[in-house]
Amino acid sequence: MGAEPYWYFVPYESDINSALQKLREREFKAGRYHPALPHLDFPLTASSPSPGARHPSINAARMAAREDGTRSILDIETIGPHSDFGVAGRLDDAELEALYGTTQPTHQMVEDNPDIHEPIERGQAVYVVVYKDGQPVELFFAGYSYD
Repeated sequence: MGAEPYWYFVPYESDINSALQKLREREFKAGRYHPALPHLDFPLTASSPSPGARHPSINAARMAAREDGTRSILDIETIGPHSDFGVAGRLDDAELEALYGTTQPTHQMVEDNPDIHEPIERGQAVYVVVYKDGQPVELFFAGYSYD
């Protein structure tokens, strides 16, 4: 099938891993993961399918998805200094400058630039702190499914 991109905006929290875990739990409870849904269309909207969790836990969902992965943020377990399998890493200042021309991108800048997915490997993710008026207001998580 091939890896599929996914992305999410969530409210900013200084504890990035806490924000990631809340996002994972939200998407699990909504059932927005493979195999509960065969395909997710991004960006997610208020009208996106939300069938509810079809597995007893995130780990059970990941096991059921097998080598395909969940095709969602559920495949990302933690935050790290760099992207890795199951790890979301922060883009460094040089990467932010190359993508957005600033180290403090706005929501619109991030939303309008799909190039963020180019350096991401299968099963990995990145995150970006999103700013408004010089203050962090959101986190943006972007990744690729395993398959």
